[in-house]
Amino acid sequence: MSMDKANIYLDYAAATPLDESVKQAMLPFWQDQFFNPSASYSPAIKVRQAINHARQQVAYWLGAKPTEIIFTAGASEANNLAVAGIMSQYPKANIVISSIEHESVLSPASLYDCRLIKVLEDGRLDLNDLRQKIDNQTVLVSVMQANNEIGTIEPLKQVAEIIESIRRQRGSSGLPLYLHSDSTQAANYLDLHVARLGVDLMTLNGGKIYGPKQSGLLYLKSSVKLQPLIMGGGQERNLRSGTENVPAIIGFATALDKAQSLRHEEAKRTLQLREDFISDLTRAIPGITINGSIKQRLPNNIHVSLPNIDNERLLIQLDAHGILAAAGSACSASSNQPSHVLKAIGKSDLEARSSIRFSLGRKTMSSELKHVTQVMAKLIS
Repeated sequence: MSMDKANIYLDYAAATPLDESVKQAMLPFWQDQFFNPSASYSPAIKVRQAINHARQQVAYWLGAKPTEIIFTAGASEANNLAVAGIMSQYPKANIVISSIEHESVLSPASLYDCRLIKVLEDGRLDLNDLRQKIDNQTVLVSVMQANNEIGTIEPLKQVAEIIESIRRQRGSSGLPLYLHSDSTQAANYLDLHVARLGVDLMTLNGGKIYGPKQSGLLYLKSSVKLQPLIMGGGQERNLRSGTENVPAIIGFATALDKAQSLRHEEAKRTLQLREDFISDLTRAIPGITINGSIKQRLPNNIHVSLPNIDNERLLIQLDAHGILAAAGSACSASSNQPSHVLKAIGKSDLEARSSIRFSLGRKTMSSELKHVTQVMAKLIS
């Protein structure tokens, strides 16, 4: 089903449309250059070279070595690979993660001795609680760079500094301690340079950056040992076997290149739209509250609680008016449970069920947001 042009799409955190330049970069690899990159004849070698170029492109933006990039089928696989790939090597160890991680970190982490770090009311990590949760048996800490529901940007550099000081205390005789970050929502707007952030592993997703769905990567620092989830032909340095999805890899690299090249101007443009939209909404709807940090926040995220409103009913009404928004994470929309993110920041079940997320993107216009405000005000009154 194609998206009706009359629709106002405000769910870019869930999915982005494929950028035309990304589509063009992918096209040759569906038919003309379909060859298996592992084959030894010259057309296949050209395909292998295209993958190598994509790996270099991606590594550039992360400040990483090309050999530290593992291409995956999206962020869920990369998160599972990061968690299980580390934890399966240390049966008696524990993992420490933020309480507002995506389900693709929460679920695999729950299979091990897992400790959840509290967050403050604005969704920012409680750094004191982080220090208390890490003990001598902790081998992995996972903290997302920015939250997918409330848009709060986490203090990753401070987390990395805490971890580095604990490493020094442990010395060479203790267990290793690694930092992983799910940067899925950050890639359109924030710096991804792994050394500046201080991360050892990082997850990215093509479907959130105007690239193809089921494309992504796990950055793995060269000093970190990882147990693969998928074994077979030894692709991706034996860490993710299976014939490479070449169009997805090329598409992902092209999309990341464009997202990071545009990130400063897009952040500035989107931030202005967001501020105007929040201002209009708070004037038009009495009692509305903004969830998440106001200052440390993704520029495209507006997450609101509306008193005495059932969010599912309101979303259906908005849909009828051609406005497409979300109650929270698309991955957990069908669970019918109040958002674990909103519960973690202290919201009641009732408040969680009266909350809506609007996420803006490259095609969002000011006139659309003015219209949304008018419709919201009418529906709620």
